[in-house]
Amino acid sequence: MRECQLCKKTSPYISKIIGICGDCIRKNFDIVKEKIFEIHRTLRRKDGLPEEIPSDPKGKRCRICLNGCRILEGEKGFCGVYENRKGKLVPTSGDWKKAYVYWYYDPLPTNCCATWVCPGKKDYGFYNLAVFYCACNFDCLFCQNWVFRQKMNRTSLKGVEELLEAVNDRVKCICFFGGDPIPQVIHALIFSKKVLEKHQVRICWETNGMVSRSLLHQMAKVSLESGGCIKVDLKCWTEEMSFFLSGVSNRGQKENFKYLVKFHKLRPNPPFLIASTLLVPGYVDMVEVEGIARFIASLDASIPWTLLGFHPDFYLNDLPLTSRSYAFYCLEMAKNLGIKNVHLGNLHLLS
Repeated sequence: MRECQLCKKTSPYISKIIGICGDCIRKNFDIVKEKIFEIHRTLRRKDGLPEEIPSDPKGKRCRICLNGCRILEGEKGFCGVYENRKGKLVPTSGDWKKAYVYWYYDPLPTNCCATWVCPGKKDYGFYNLAVFYCACNFDCLFCQNWVFRQKMNRTSLKGVEELLEAVNDRVKCICFFGGDPIPQVIHALIFSKKVLEKHQVRICWETNGMVSRSLLHQMAKVSLESGGCIKVDLKCWTEEMSFFLSGVSNRGQKENFKYLVKFHKLRPNPPFLIASTLLVPGYVDMVEVEGIARFIASLDASIPWTLLGFHPDFYLNDLPLTSRSYAFYCLEMAKNLGIKNVHLGNLHLLS
């Protein structure tokens, strides 16, 4: 049990990294925001990443994602993938066709958050080529794949042609994830175009969705035409909680999710668009879950939504597992609010 530093209530759902409950983060954001931003700055400094989104008006504007970094000469953007070299925005790798990435063969059906609605659940004996991009434009304190920060180095730099060699007749689908594929989406799109010229595979994305609209359109087109999907991780509803959990605003994420709905209507089966949400105890609470539920229902109630059990990890490793009672309460609430396809994942993690 911990005591919230503001309202003084005690709860097992208050992380030591902040010492403030979810309600107070939302209601007293002006009071706690500097503490929140300093948490992220400190942790990013430790990991060798830029401490905050560069915003100097004299900086070179990055147009890859919606963070809108303005990068000064010799400095890097928030994701660490791009830098300003003599007034030009270039990848730190020095080559647009190279990325900090690795991959492996994941037997189908996988533990993907979309398996329950994906054609891949019937592809026994085949594989998903899981392509893990070692970078992210979010800074999630609860990241389940935080090791990407350690793998973003020269040894993980791989070219498009190397990745193409990994595709064979046993591969039925390819999923870009991470980290997040967005910072290195150019590499993923170049690869996608080349692979679809030779192979019939589904191409999917597991992402926070905070990419520029023109690149999002290209991502959507690849998945729609190949029979794949885009899985958007809607981490929370309120912007205040997004700043705490992920270090950035989630406004652009919501707008991009809305944009993707029109593609979902073109191909609702198998679903083009899937949402997922990790039920972080104390922070992704009923306020956050209800907000997301109403949002999805207002756009298209048929969009599948996976609610995931939380495993304590990274900097929120002192929180408990998601309780079974809370997970099932969220499931029923989503149904009552009109969501037609809602699913509980990671059941083995529920306490």
